[in-house]
Amino acid sequence: MAKVTIYSTPTCVYCKMAKEFFAKNNVAYEEHDVASDAKAREEMVSKSHQLGVPVIDIDNQIIIGFDQRNIEKALGLGK
Repeated sequence: MAKVTIYSTPTCVYCKMAKEFFAKNNVAYEEHDVASDAKAREEMVSKSHQLGVPVIDIDNQIIIGFDQRNIEKALGLGK
């Protein structure tokens, strides 16, 4: 299974959509709240070169925003 990390904030609608998508597809993920965790925020910016959320890391492939097509492709969910 792919290693999935999502960098998010509590108020981000697209972050919630991504997490709902992961739950629906039984995808385990690690979540970092960049609103309250400065170290995670720095890590996210280092990977994505931006502050927008969500930033999703799937096996070191960085996806910015809730881009369902690219998330499915990175996870091999071929729909």
